[in-house]
Formats: sequence, C-alpha cells, structure tokens
Amino acid sequence: MKTQITGHDLIALGFRQGKWMKDAIVHINKNELKGEAMATYLEQFKLPDPLELNDTPIDFSINIKAENDMEEDNVSKVINSMQTLMKTPTLVDGAIMPDACPTGPDGTIPVGGVAVAKNAIHPGMHSADICCSVMLTDFGKADPKTILDAAHANTHFGPGGRDRNTQFRFPKELLEAFESNFLLNDKQMIQIARSHLGTQGDGNHFLFVGTSKKTGNTMLVTHHGSRGPGARLYSKGMKIAERFRRDLSPDTKKQNAWIPFDTEEGQSYWEALQVIRQWTKTNHEVIHNSVSETLEIEIENRYWNEHNFVFKDGDLFYHAKGATPLDAKFMPDITGPRLIPLNMSEPVLIVEGSTTKTNLGFAPHGAGRNVSRTQHRKSKTGSIMQIFKEETRGLDVRFFSKEIDITELPSAYKNAKTVRDQMDEFGLGTVIDEVMPYGCIMAGDWQKNAPWKIRRRQDKRKRK
Repeated sequence: MKTQITGHDLIALGFRQGKWMKDAIVHINKNELKGEAMATYLEQFKLPDPLELNDTPIDFSINIKAENDMEEDNVSKVINSMQTLMKTPTLVDGAIMPDACPTGPDGTIPVGGVAVAKNAIHPGMHSADICCSVMLTDFGKADPKTILDAAHANTHFGPGGRDRNTQFRFPKELLEAFESNFLLNDKQMIQIARSHLGTQGDGNHFLFVGTSKKTGNTMLVTHHGSRGPGARLYSKGMKIAERFRRDLSPDTKKQNAWIPFDTEEGQSYWEALQVIRQWTKTNHEVIHNSVSETLEIEIENRYWNEHNFVFKDGDLFYHAKGATPLDAKFMPDITGPRLIPLNMSEPVLIVEGSTTKTNLGFAPHGAGRNVSRTQHRKSKTGSIMQIFKEETRGLDVRFFSKEIDITELPSAYKNAKTVRDQMDEFGLGTVIDEVMPYGCIMAGDWQKNAPWKIRRRQDKRKRK
C-alpha cells in the first residue's frame, strides 16, 4: 500500500497551513512525488525569510514646527513615533502635516501622518474610521438657519444606527458590492450597513453650515467616516495582517502589520476598501439630499474628499491617517477642490494644490490637537455653559444629545492661524475660498445620560 502524504507531513517540513495545501497534497499523491521531486514542487510554497526591521528609519518629510512649549512636546512625540514607524520594512517614504498629533503607543502612525508602503496594505495605518471624509453641498442663496434646521431634523448622531422606520433606502448596486466580497458578505455586516446609512457617529464628526466668502452662497459640510461597516472591516483586516506578520516579519509592531497586496487576501481587502469608500460617500449623500428634498431646493454644486484612507499609485500604497489628498491621481471621482475644516468657530478651507517632494501629494485634514481630550477637560475651570457661550459667541452651535461636549470646543484644537501659516510655509495647498461659519451640529456628550450611567446613578442612590 502506497504511503499518502498528509497535511501533518507538510507542516512537519516547515510549511504554513493554508488554502494551497489541499491542492498540493492531491497533486503530490496523484503524481507519487517523493524526495527531490516533491521538494522541487513544494519550493513554490515556501515562505521567504522573515523581513527584519530597518536599522535606521526611512527618511520622511516634516511639514510641522512647534510654536510654543506645548507644541514642542507634541511635535517631539509625533516625530519620535514616526521614526519608529519608518523602520517598518515595507515603507519607502512618509510625511507629517501641521495638524499632526500622536495617538497610540510609540511607532503608531500619528494623526496627520502619511506612510508610503510598497505592495502592502497596513490596516492599522488607516485605523477603524476608514474613509473618514468631508462633503460640501452648495445650496445657493438659501437661508443658513433653514438649512441647519432641516439638516438637524434629518441627520443622526450618537451610537448605533437608525430604526427601520427612519432608514434610508440602501442602493441595490451597493448591496451587490457587499455581497460580492467575502470580507463584507455577512448578514450582520450588511444589517449594520443598512442601519448606519445616514448616521454620523460622535467624536469630532460634525454637520457644518456656513456661507462662501467668495459667492455668499450657503454651504453644508458634513464630516464622518464609514461607521460600523468600516470598523468591522478594519477588525477583519487587522486579524489577517497579524497572521501575515507572524510569518513575514515577527519583529514588526502589531499595529503596523500588513497584508501583501499580491495575495488573495490583499486583493480582497483592497476591493473591500473601495466598497466601504462608496458606502461612506453614499452616507454623506443621503444626508445632503434629504435637506434638498425636505426644502425642495436645488443643489448648485457638490464635492468631497477622504482624509483617512489608503491611496494606490502603481505598486505604492499611501496610507493617509488624517491627511487630505491634493493630487487628483488619488481620487478617481474627483469633482472639485478639497476641504479642510479647522474648528466650529473657524472657516472650512476650500483648497487646491500640487504634489511636491515633501508633501507627497497631501495637505492637513484639520487643526489637530496638542493635548488629549482628558487633558483639555481637566484644564477647563468654571461653568461648562459659560465656557460654551464664550467660545461659540455669534454661532448657532447644537449638540444632538443636548449635552455639551467641552472637548470639541475651539480651545480643544490647535491654533487655526498656525496651521494655515504652516500650510503656506510648507507648500500644502492654496486656499481658494472659505466657508464662513454660521453654525454646526455635533453629537455632544451622549454618554452623560447613557442608560447604563443612569442605572449606575440610581443604584448608587439606592445604596445610600
């Protein structure tokens, strides 16, 4: 009786278990491969030697400078983290923007960072908020308050999604795109994609209304990402990347693990990113269109851009963690200039620009932070309402949860003038118009009266 090769035999020879193994075993046994003949056949399935971290960081461009002691500490942390990041073996270039701020442990790409990898997608470098983006709709000479009121009645902030009675129609072509990708085609993913359509989440996401400095037209700007669907894809991507990291480069930090683009997983993940991008764009559109339909007014113009995504150019993958693409090659559906919001009391900048050696085709995505939300909250003394009134004087600022989020007030962000000055200094786009603020809506501190907190307060009172 002939001895049959099994998967255990191949694993004992040092091969990694995978989809290839079943067909390989059939081929070996069918053709009775042994010794040198089997070794020659299996050569194609051998993993390469693990990739070592670079001894020194790959050079990257620094488009930021500190203007005071607080910024000195922030910039130092950003540069140090970027230096660790740039030892990752797939990376070939990088840059940091004037709004850069650290996030996560050392070696994590900072907000306001760009990392360029060759033939590799790093899910941790676009993070869970895939395709965080901004969209502008020009409503002509419509009254700003009317637009803001209609938007307030139609949008949705906070956790979770919409109930069945308030859900927007899920486009057939989008459903088919989800169903055609194995990373997106599961019932829970699609159910969340349906219920989260037309929602904006929380944190720094907003709905902003203002008027064009150039034309006086009223403009609506929304800022949010891919919500639940994006977060679920990110989680799957990180698990896939970790499996590759253990074999390809175990010394690479877990947050910088990658999926090789030339693998089945890499191709599927790239395609899934494009579907999530389309979902996010649709998410903006349904909110903007609902305002137009409610008020029965025409849309005069519209454009959008991501600032948290992976952009492909040949075999190079540009991971922009909070950086706005200037170069049209990064956006297949570009229809106008780019948008850079600063804070609720400052204009949204409308910019154009070109690629340089130091900007890599990107601009800042906003004003960024010098300190964490917790540090900012601790730094504020006195009445929250008084602080709110002082920082939003003359503006119609609303919180969807009806609870002020002090960590989203203008003082929580870097000085807007500093960011604009450094944009000019480092060649990071030219401002061609500004949307002057009328008002905005944000989620607010929705956790303050969350059901679990109310129950905890009630239990505490009972114990007393």
